[in-house]
Amino acid sequence: QVQLVESGGGLVQAGGSLRLSCAFSGGTFSDYAMGWFRQAPGKEREFVSAVSRSGVFRRYTDSVKGRFTISRDNAKNMVYLQTDSLNAEDTAVYYCAASRGSYHTTVTDDGRYDYWGQGTQVTVSS
Repeated sequence: QVQLVESGGGLVQAGGSLRLSCAFSGGTFSDYAMGWFRQAPGKEREFVSAVSRSGVFRRYTDSVKGRFTISRDNAKNMVYLQTDSLNAEDTAVYYCAASRGSYHTTVTDDGRYDYWGQGTQVTVSS
């Protein structure tokens, strides 16, 4: 059974940075495209970023382009989300997710993800 465990969240001042990590276990990591989603209080879960199985292709929601960077290390079974220039609108619980897909596909639809982590809280103070 695939398990995902996020870490790296916390409280940060506006303009600051956090590096979120997601540890994958219980399967073959390279078989899965990976994504990050977030859910703010009172709002629906939204797509943030995705990376293909190969690590070559990446996608971001418009509000984080130029500020967030997704990466994966297939040797360590890890996916990361570097978040820079954080602002109050980035405050949310961030979730890591895994989707079986083709090698160069990025997945933005949360309905196509097979496994989810428990989430890590990111709070940005203004």
